[in-house]
Amino acid sequence: MQMNRRHVLALSGAAAATILFAPAIRARAAAPFKQPELPYAEGGLAPVISARTVGLHYGKHHAGYFKKLNTLVDKTPYADLPLEEVVVRAKKDGDTAIFNNAAQAWNHNLYWQQFKGGSAAPKGAFLQAIEKDFGGFDELKKKMTAEGDNVFGTGWVWLVKDGDKLSIAGMQDAGDPLAEGKKALLGIDVWEHAYYLDYENRRPEHVAAVLGKLVNWEFVGEQFQA
Repeated sequence: MQMNRRHVLALSGAAAATILFAPAIRARAAAPFKQPELPYAEGGLAPVISARTVGLHYGKHHAGYFKKLNTLVDKTPYADLPLEEVVVRAKKDGDTAIFNNAAQAWNHNLYWQQFKGGSAAPKGAFLQAIEKDFGGFDELKKKMTAEGDNVFGTGWVWLVKDGDKLSIAGMQDAGDPLAEGKKALLGIDVWEHAYYLDYENRRPEHVAAVLGKLVNWEFVGEQFQA
């Protein structure tokens, strides 16, 4: 089959368009959930959490949950929902794989944000609630550390607002208060990837150090007031 000059030009143009627009097409085809930027440098939490741990935790584990979630929700009704709704609905509907990845994506979003700005003490109405429900700030930290050690295997320890009351909840794997209709104010990751490079099997030491030296309690108080 012979091709005239017009055919050649048309095909060349189509090929060029494919090359030029292929990245955009791939971007549109990717699922909608995007991992937020880390709000500080990877070394910004050292020495409590090393840059190496942050790099692996954020760059591999957290990123991996988003990647897997986007694959799972592609061409499903979940793809059009906010991440929080995906967590709640997937839990309710028993879509375990989607829940696990959506919850872990959401859990880590809060996890990284709660350290932004550095350590700060609770104050105001939030501090009053801590004193009422735990007997003081030091008692809250002790109880969260103990609960973090009680979580068997992998999971999270959460500071939760349920109505007008604060409570502590240890949850396994991807479990979070959001899926139970409660408000998560603070979450400490007790999966081994969060601490093992720095603390080996000394999980309580890690939790205590994070609570005492990294958490921006002003940020947590803002979640309490919201």
